[in-house]
Amino acid sequence: MHLFPQLRKLEEKYKDSLVVLGVHSAKYTTEKDTDNIRSAVIRYDIQHPVVNDADFKVWQTWGIRAWPTIMFIDPRGQVIGKHEGELPYEEFDRLIGDMTSEFSRVELLDPTPLTYQLEAAKEAARPLAYPGKIEVDSGRLFIADSNHNRVLVTDLEGTVHDVIGSDEIGQSDGAFEAASMWRPQGMEVDGDILFIADAENHLIRIADLANRTLSTIAGTGEQSLIRHKGGDPLSIPLNSPYDLALHDGVLYSAQAGFHQIWAHDLRANTIAPYAGTGRENIKDGAIAEAELAQTYGLQVHDGTLYFVDSETSSVRTAGTAGSEPGARVHTLVGTGLFDFGDSDDVWNAAQLQHVQGVAIGDGVLYIADSYNHKIKCLNLSTGIVTTIAGSGERGHDDGPVNDATFDEPAGVAFADGRIYVADTNNHLIRIIDLEAVVVTTLVLTGL
Repeated sequence: MHLFPQLRKLEEKYKDSLVVLGVHSAKYTTEKDTDNIRSAVIRYDIQHPVVNDADFKVWQTWGIRAWPTIMFIDPRGQVIGKHEGELPYEEFDRLIGDMTSEFSRVELLDPTPLTYQLEAAKEAARPLAYPGKIEVDSGRLFIADSNHNRVLVTDLEGTVHDVIGSDEIGQSDGAFEAASMWRPQGMEVDGDILFIADAENHLIRIADLANRTLSTIAGTGEQSLIRHKGGDPLSIPLNSPYDLALHDGVLYSAQAGFHQIWAHDLRANTIAPYAGTGRENIKDGAIAEAELAQTYGLQVHDGTLYFVDSETSSVRTAGTAGSEPGARVHTLVGTGLFDFGDSDDVWNAAQLQHVQGVAIGDGVLYIADSYNHKIKCLNLSTGIVTTIAGSGERGHDDGPVNDATFDEPAGVAFADGRIYVADTNNHLIRIIDLEAVVVTTLVLTGL
């Protein structure tokens, strides 16, 4: 995902000489679906053609070994370069600039533009656009309306009482109407303070709900491509903060791009890596030695961090700072980077697929099993994983929990016997009533 903004800048800068073609070779079963790819193209504002390489034919033909891989092809169709992994924009720009100059010099470039209709142009306007996360407290919902670059504050019936963010992409602090974000994700509420993971800006923001102002408390606004030891929160670049959890004056952030969880001591005003070495894997052990894999969801309860790692389809725990000497990371569900599925069972015998959200209530973890289009629960006493809503088919049907359908739900929140779900690809907020055993759709009013 980190390549998309870079490619967009390059496409604009070299619009007369550069053609970008995307090839999607899916790791996950759900990602082989062309409709799923179409949703991703719109969600990430991709403005070039994307091929669905579901059978890995292009992957094998080109000798690809890793995601992402960039192939450089000259105007004659010859491969002239290959890069595995992410590439800093400055280096990317230099390479394209040098190639453009050389091929322009020998008159091999054809500046005739390619024309095609963008998938986003076919989309109708809607109240929400790819809502990523949701937070709840007594009487209020906080909805990350991610692709509208804003957060909605509503009551539990869906009446909108406030909007944080202008809906324009940006990093501006200030009054809610003038402030700007870029695809905000996870949130944590503490009275009239709302912490926001401003994911695409690589920032952590704080919204003062009483005074209606938004400010930045961590990050520089640039993505970090190197690991840091910690220090001043506003001097250290972050890497895709995706979710937040507050405990005892420490704000924990799921730094998905670092494969780490970071800790921001709000009293000392310092930030540093907390759990994970930065290597992408699933390895338990001491928090500084454990290995995580794209942590997308984070929750704290009774001094324990519960988190989900999307790339290992796992549910894991870690002790919070000061909660225990020698705090460790422990995996509850999940076994490997390429181990995923849809199986309700006990502890590690269960399988999930690219989980993205987690919430806790009454001794149960509620899990957004995103690529299985289900909401599941993990009983922390028995270890039993159970599907509580979703047939497994993509859709937006309300009704009895076993018949209801979702489309890549990414966020969950629990309050008073209800699970609130950010049903991302359906652009909806859904409600699972655990007593009535039904799924309904929240109707937003007042926008």
